[in-house]
Amino acid sequence: MTIVKYPHKVLRQRAKEISVFDETLEQLALKMIEIMHETKGVGLAANQVGIAIRLFVCNPTGQEGQDLVFINGEISDPDGWIEAEEGCLSVPQIYSNIRRSQKLTFRARDVKGRLVELQAADLLARVIQHESDHLDGRLILDRMSPVSKLAHRRQIKYLEDLAKE
Repeated sequence: MTIVKYPHKVLRQRAKEISVFDETLEQLALKMIEIMHETKGVGLAANQVGIAIRLFVCNPTGQEGQDLVFINGEISDPDGWIEAEEGCLSVPQIYSNIRRSQKLTFRARDVKGRLVELQAADLLARVIQHESDHLDGRLILDRMSPVSKLAHRRQIKYLEDLAKE
């Protein structure tokens, strides 16, 4: 299992809801957590490893034992705006200021299918929004300003050309 890179088509697909919570799903989540740590990411969506299902893992603190798994998540009650730099494991070497809600409510399932509800702010809210975008087929490229896209045009073209090889 490896991280797929832009412009891979799975990154543009809306991921499917998960209805079966079993050992296979749990093993997938554990493998994704391992990959997220190996690549020094703070989040990883299932379609970033080529599987278009509504699952993402994250660990905004980077601390051991702080890994989170969210399935079939829904964002509600966004509040406030904050702009900060984001990068993406599927769009390497591109960093841009992205405007996101500063706070939100998030409801999802864990790997056992239990309901999880939390109030998220700051970095956790940003990670949830970034990974939820992935599950909806959106990338940071879609949220970048025209000036930022222009500044990164060479790297974007490089990734597109690399995919043609």
